[in-house]
Amino acid sequence: MQDSIIYPIGQFEPAPFSEAMLRDRMLEIRFLPQLLENTIQQLDEYQLNTPYRKDGWTVKQVVHHIADSHMNAFVRFKLALTEDNPTIKPYDQDKWVNMADVELPVNVASTFIHALHLKWHELMIHMSTDDWERTLYHPEYDEKMDMWHMLGKYAWHGKHHVAQISALIEREGWK
Repeated sequence: MQDSIIYPIGQFEPAPFSEAMLRDRMLEIRFLPQLLENTIQQLDEYQLNTPYRKDGWTVKQVVHHIADSHMNAFVRFKLALTEDNPTIKPYDQDKWVNMADVELPVNVASTFIHALHLKWHELMIHMSTDDWERTLYHPEYDEKMDMWHMLGKYAWHGKHHVAQISALIEREGWK
């Protein structure tokens, strides 16, 4: 039961490269902000401050986390596109989600996600086939990752968190 609450769409599964999947994943990045906004727009302050699961982050924290995580992803993309297999800097997401900026209204994070994803999508639509094979090194996982893997991971990541919020809304009967 707990796994289905934490991972309502399942865990990330890497997939082999295909042009069709590339197009789909890039569209998922492009339209995640609207999907997220549609999911949270009717929630009141009480609902936004409700954890999506016992001992989990609140909806508001999840939205701010998406902003933080995808901001890091965008920087990682640019590093990998401009450097040779750069080592990226991990960060403690649990500490980040408890910092003061998370107290800002959720629409601040949502607006940021809209702008960031527009910029990120624009970057990706101009990437060549060779660019998708560029890599970075993630020291937390001791793993070399290519941009195709990173795209899949973050396309999944956005849908994963929207599904957590949607599942909470459904369980609580808020819509």
